[in-house]
Amino acid sequence: MSSEEATARLGALVGELHRLLRRSAAGRAHRDVLPEAQVELMLLVRAEPGISGKEAARRLGTAPNTVSTLVRDLVDAGLLDRERDPADRRVVRLHLTDAARARMADHAAHRAALLTEALAALDPAARAEILTAVPALDALLAHLRAPR
Repeated sequence: MSSEEATARLGALVGELHRLLRRSAAGRAHRDVLPEAQVELMLLVRAEPGISGKEAARRLGTAPNTVSTLVRDLVDAGLLDRERDPADRRVVRLHLTDAARARMADHAAHRAALLTEALAALDPAARAEILTAVPALDALLAHLRAPR
């Protein structure tokens, strides 16, 4: 397999692993799968509590009205709180609710269990190769996250 083919396969594998783990973890938790855009916003708010709606839109690379819709839907679902910034009432600050934090922790636990079970089913050499690659994958993720 050429380097280009291996790179394309890596992208396909990472994407499919992500989708499969999201769906499977939600199924194990007996919950509906949230739309990816909602999950991305929740992850951003978890990483940066109090982020403004405008800044969230910039960071997610989407239109402010799209984030407004996501915020409204997540507030309605009880997963996000929005509050006006006391210094500038035009600015909305976003925070996860306790229900969102619990849902995210539950999802992470189910995802970890799924991965643990799947890794245990592999032969020891394959499992070791995958686990050995984790630091390199972390470095790849850090590079992809870095501002350009």
